[in-house]
Amino acid sequence: MKNISLMGASGSIGLQTLDVIRENPSEFKLVAVSVGRNIEKLKDIIQEFAPALVSVQEEHDAVQLQREFGQKVKVYHGNEGLENVSTYSEAEIVLNAVIGSVGLSPTLKAIQAGKTIALANKETLVTAGHIVMNEAKTHGVSILPVDSEHSAIYQCLQGEKASQIERLIVTASGGSFRDNTRDDLKNVTVEQALNHPNWSMGAKITIDSATMMNKGLEVIEAHWLFDIPYDKIDVLLHRESVIHSMIEFQDSSVMAQLGTPDMRVPIQYALTYPDRMPLVHSRRLKLEEFGTLHFEKMDFKRFKCLDFAYHAGKMGGSVPTVLNAANEVAVAAFLQNKITFLTIEDLIEKALEKHSVVHAPSLGDIHEIDLDTRNYVKSLL
Repeated sequence: MKNISLMGASGSIGLQTLDVIRENPSEFKLVAVSVGRNIEKLKDIIQEFAPALVSVQEEHDAVQLQREFGQKVKVYHGNEGLENVSTYSEAEIVLNAVIGSVGLSPTLKAIQAGKTIALANKETLVTAGHIVMNEAKTHGVSILPVDSEHSAIYQCLQGEKASQIERLIVTASGGSFRDNTRDDLKNVTVEQALNHPNWSMGAKITIDSATMMNKGLEVIEAHWLFDIPYDKIDVLLHRESVIHSMIEFQDSSVMAQLGTPDMRVPIQYALTYPDRMPLVHSRRLKLEEFGTLHFEKMDFKRFKCLDFAYHAGKMGGSVPTVLNAANEVAVAAFLQNKITFLTIEDLIEKALEKHSVVHAPSLGDIHEIDLDTRNYVKSLL
């Protein structure tokens, strides 16, 4: 049995991770868990899974939960609470499913504690990939990707040599507005942006998918996970989301990982690696039902955020931190109906133009640049 610490249990990935644990009680035990403010969901998790340690965002929620559950569970809060969850002594695997750069510090602490990392938090590698991968190497820790695209690449690499990769091909559904022109996007609503054609995801990541920033962050993440230069990472529009990503090798062979759009597949693979287990309620892929799969070249003028991400990744240093921080603030503002959809791009571009690159930022530099960028973008709202 593997003991699991789960950060971000009430989000889309977190809830699907709970499904995987629930379906395999003899294989997995949830020993520590964090949520933000969804206290009612956490109460249900405590009742069902009996974790020894939990964390919430606010202190007053932690105090109330401790009163309610007493000695059954130890309750923490804030950033310290996240780090307590990520370093809990009984946990073997830490699945990071929190949204945003808040996931960075607890992941580093987990690596330093020798935990295997199942990573669904893109921002950890986007903002500090050079630090995270170096720490993982130093401590001999495996980082197992949970994103469907990176999991697909990881699966295709089993038994292969990474040194023989010619290029990575990351597929993209195109998001909610893949058939819209830029003129069409001027007055789109939050509700329209949240209507993803293929996947059921949280609000922030769904907006990122609509702007194609999500794919840009995945390109940066792939660069760090697989040590591949950006000019060997391509993005391909693939409407059906059946092929989750591909690898082209030096001999021109292309390997792909296929499956129905179900995040429980890569979640379970990360938790069971290097083994596989049945996924009881997953819909089987029947290619005859699709008939034809479609592929299109990405239009970087249409999807400006993808262009920003490639630029930030190639510039390196502190630039991806700025990209991510500006995007988080801009997307939050759009979700609150404070700005239009296309203004997300404008705010990110202004933050990138204003920033002076720090080429080898320390963790302290990253935190400072992240905060400064957020404050700058907020000042533009």
